[in-house]
Amino acid sequence: MKIVMLGAPGAGKGTQAKMIAAKYQVPHISSGDIFRTNIKNGTELGKKAKEYIDQGLLVPDELTVDLVIDRVSWDDCKNGYILDGFPRTIPQAEALDAALKKSASGLENGTKATLDFAINVDVPDENIVTRMSGRRACLGCGATYHIIYNPSKKGDICEVCGESLVLRDDDKPETVQKRLSVYHDQTQPLIDYYTSQGILKTVDGTQDMNDVFAAIVKILEA
Repeated sequence: MKIVMLGAPGAGKGTQAKMIAAKYQVPHISSGDIFRTNIKNGTELGKKAKEYIDQGLLVPDELTVDLVIDRVSWDDCKNGYILDGFPRTIPQAEALDAALKKSASGLENGTKATLDFAINVDVPDENIVTRMSGRRACLGCGATYHIIYNPSKKGDICEVCGESLVLRDDDKPETVQKRLSVYHDQTQPLIDYYTSQGILKTVDGTQDMNDVFAAIVKILEA
């Protein structure tokens, strides 16, 4: 089961990706987590990525593609994976498709190398601005909360690692609007891309997150 999660920033695709990964026991691969790890560790990639993220811009393809493609080649991905935050552009999608096709000749027992589903979590822009301005993130472990929908039981402290929670620069309303503009310009064309491949499925992301998950499970098990 190889799945790509699509949706605007703040649509809830990350939460759904984690729930899918837990249910089907496949890795949840988030480009955001990869970037945060590199930023925290002060790597060269992290420094470059941070410059773009802080401005609400997408990280360029060349900083992303090789890292993600290498990740899906790990042994824990042999039964599938959930990609969250990648691909974000048509060139990234094409690079992923090319890498999967290249690996197909080495697969045994007829294992499918291509993607199975592209799940689009659809949420209107105005809903997203409200959602994201209420988000709080732990800079220590990357855990995320929401002051209304998913508050930390410890107030402004992370339940996981005990670090302070913050409103990230890229969650501020003015930055969110900019991120949405970039998304519509660069990422939304992926909907057409995966529709043409016959693997796009869209769910209503304005529902309760458990209802969204139930809709996705219905799609995956149809």
